[in-house]
Amino acid sequence: MMAVNKKEDIRLGLHRSDYMLDSETNSLLQIELNTISTSFPGLGSLVSELHRTLLNQYGEVLGLDSERIPRNWAAIQFAEALGKAWVEYNNESAVVMMIVQAEERNMYDQYWLINHLKESHGVMTIRKTLAQVEAEGLVLPNGTLVVDGRPVAVVYFRAGYAPTDYPSEVEWSARLLIEQSSAIKCPSISYHLVGTKKIQQELAKPSVLERFLDNEEDIAKLRKCFAGLWSLDNEEIVKSAIEKPDLFVLKPQREGGGNNLYGHDLRETLIRLKNEQGEALAAYILMQRIFPRASLTQLVQGGVCFEELSISELGIFGSYLRNKDKVVINNQCGYLMRTKVSSSNEGGVAAGFAVLDSILLTDEVIIV
Repeated sequence: MMAVNKKEDIRLGLHRSDYMLDSETNSLLQIELNTISTSFPGLGSLVSELHRTLLNQYGEVLGLDSERIPRNWAAIQFAEALGKAWVEYNNESAVVMMIVQAEERNMYDQYWLINHLKESHGVMTIRKTLAQVEAEGLVLPNGTLVVDGRPVAVVYFRAGYAPTDYPSEVEWSARLLIEQSSAIKCPSISYHLVGTKKIQQELAKPSVLERFLDNEEDIAKLRKCFAGLWSLDNEEIVKSAIEKPDLFVLKPQREGGGNNLYGHDLRETLIRLKNEQGEALAAYILMQRIFPRASLTQLVQGGVCFEELSISELGIFGSYLRNKDKVVINNQCGYLMRTKVSSSNEGGVAAGFAVLDSILLTDEVIIV
């Protein structure tokens, strides 16, 4: 009989930390940390290889070397982390289960990762919605999660981060079923909550990082990446944001694009919330608005090429796998570069606000 680890023994995280280059300080400042559904390791890697291939062919004309675009192994390394988690679970008949939305729009990015997992690690992946898990799943007395007759070693969430992913009690029941099983959750509900804006704001407080890190130099480097972050019980900051709303972003405890408030909407929401208490205030944080340098960029839309000022956002992928006290993986796993027109407040690729891009290394010094 296969030995299956207890659910509390193994922890797997596939995350992405997003940054923008602040034009005033020339420093990379953190936008947010994503701990669930960290998308585009697949398509992001392909775009980087596309741009390297184009420079190999036309770089001499453009005066650019393809080596200025760093290799991007995000899909390969994410697949490796999932594969090693499957090995740690120690059940050769088990599968990886990817949780997806009912009308999934990002399937090609997901399939690229599935392909790497199958070809390089021999691990089979099944795709299920939360509703399908509730209908087809059960937890055996030994804790094994079985879905559609197959034991599940790893549950990889590419959905389940938005309220719209839980339209009924069926989806909540499925999430509870998964959490109660011995399957490795990526992320577990606790690690999912680590990605909330409130935790990001709490980590930026004085003396908090010292609870988790001992090296003063590492702590100082991390703090350099923090933008200003405040809770709404800070009356002085709230007053400043109402007076100068263009210098701040109001962020709810939500994942995915289209949720942040700017300018007039930010001011009106803060004025309304001033008379609220408790949960209403805790539902948001205030963040310093970052103003990255805009560059004139050639863009193509609907077959038409045009020039527009654009800004970019850099995401750094990471993987972490632990079995009890043994750290199996703790790696940087490539990057995601997204570019959008500078006039847009939103930056989601799937939402149509930004496009996938690549890093082009220059001789300019960036403070990190």
